[in-house]
Amino acid sequence: MIYCVEDERAIRDLMVYTLQVSGFDAQGFENDADFWAAMKEQRPELIILDVMLPGEDGLTILRKLRSSPVTTDIPVIMATAKDSEYDKVIGLDSGADDYLAKPFGMMEMVSRIKAVLRRAGNRQPVILSYGMIVLDENRHAVTIDGKAVLLTLKEYELLKLFMESPGRVFTRDNILSSVWGGDFAGETRTVDVHIGTLRTKLEKAGDYIRTVRGVGYKLEEENEQ
Repeated sequence: MIYCVEDERAIRDLMVYTLQVSGFDAQGFENDADFWAAMKEQRPELIILDVMLPGEDGLTILRKLRSSPVTTDIPVIMATAKDSEYDKVIGLDSGADDYLAKPFGMMEMVSRIKAVLRRAGNRQPVILSYGMIVLDENRHAVTIDGKAVLLTLKEYELLKLFMESPGRVFTRDNILSSVWGGDFAGETRTVDVHIGTLRTKLEKAGDYIRTVRGVGYKLEEENEQ
């Protein structure tokens, strides 16, 4: 089942129709209230979520989905008329798996859905632990001494990168390429800003992320130095 949350009826009906003739079960919702009511009845395989909605907007809904262990791993594609780079970054950093900028073609929508579902289906159960930090990839969740920590997508991917290779020194360019992608056109200062917010959210465990002067960062406990 795919849920389409879109307040414009003509677009919503076309999305649902296209998905149904493409072999998917699909259901459309005009607003957040109808969507949350349906979520209590059935968990979807994927959600297409418009940003501009009456009531709760799409980003608020997305953050709620990502903050709950029950829904945190449901793939979400954002669909919106907002097509600026800033809006895309906000959506992706909030946990969206992909982004569709209106007006988009229905076949493009179907292709992106299939791609996201393939990626979701290929996920292997992995739990990474280091010191007091536990990262559960299946649930897309992080805990510190058993206490849940809410991270943005980029903060989560940063932490995962370090936890997969503790002790390894990553340059800022390494991090940009791994987390933001090779075509990212921003500055390396982006890495420093995200490292700072990640350290703050990890509280005591934030000390594990150590600065290697003139080079970059690494994950290391104090007694390993």
